[in-house]
Amino acid sequence: MAVYTEVADEDLARFVARYDIGRVLSCKGIAEGVENTNFLLQTTAGHFILTLYEKRVDPGDLPFFLGLMQHLARRGVICPQPVAARDGATLGELAGRPAALVTFLEGMWPRRPVVEHCAGVGRALAGLHLAGEGFGLVRPNALGQAAWAPLFAQSADRADSVAPGLTAEIGGELAALAAGWPQGLPAGVIHADLFPDNVFFLGNRLSGLIDFYFACDDFLAYDLAICLNAWCFEPDGAFNFTKGQALLTAYCRERPLGPAEVAALPVLARGAAVRFLLTRLHDWLRVPPGALVVPKDPLEYLGKLRFHRAVASARDYGLL
Repeated sequence: MAVYTEVADEDLARFVARYDIGRVLSCKGIAEGVENTNFLLQTTAGHFILTLYEKRVDPGDLPFFLGLMQHLARRGVICPQPVAARDGATLGELAGRPAALVTFLEGMWPRRPVVEHCAGVGRALAGLHLAGEGFGLVRPNALGQAAWAPLFAQSADRADSVAPGLTAEIGGELAALAAGWPQGLPAGVIHADLFPDNVFFLGNRLSGLIDFYFACDDFLAYDLAICLNAWCFEPDGAFNFTKGQALLTAYCRERPLGPAEVAALPVLARGAAVRFLLTRLHDWLRVPPGALVVPKDPLEYLGKLRFHRAVASARDYGLL
């Protein structure tokens, strides 16, 4: 989440007037994240999240995102719910951007995840994958393996300014992944961005999942690999085996992995590291002027990628 677009008070008042949520008391920008503009909106009816979808979001994808949250909630996943205006619409326009209101979830995201957090995420991710079955819309992964080489091409000429030799290292990794990417694994709806700042806890109890704006259809085990990258490395870059074991064990209690998924986990984890290395590199080199957003360090994911290249099997992540 971030703030790229400012909203005039009178425009906000007109937008909110379409809803039965009372009058505006406050509207504060949320600086975390990188993709859309988000505000914490307080009205006389309570708290809501107001999202303005920025230019990198295809408006045609918005029915998928909003409909998915409704589908998952009906099947027991705790996640924000789109708020409908009086005419029934869950999508409007504000400050020249598509915009939506969603319900506010209680809780805080963990700045320093512990083993219990990782277990909670594993359990919740499996529940999300199971609950996603039967969702009527399909969205291909716009940042899946086929998109990585074209994405890198936009930054390749400047990558070595971030780290010497980075262009060649990424190029070699992309070639290896293109040759060795798995086929035919179980697929379905994935979150695709389940980082700690998208998971709320009350104490060590998971209280909700947020930010479904990268959700798509892809291999379910790839979503698990994303979580291994996001939750199981320490600030010094070391992989925490105990956290990995907790996440994987909790996931597999709800949705056991098949043999092909287990075998593919190391290459999926490499791919997940490359995906976030590339998007972070792209954003690091292109911070919009005046944006209230701090770009995330791409080199964090270079270190994770190098770890995954040395992994022999899923046992090295804690899958026993």
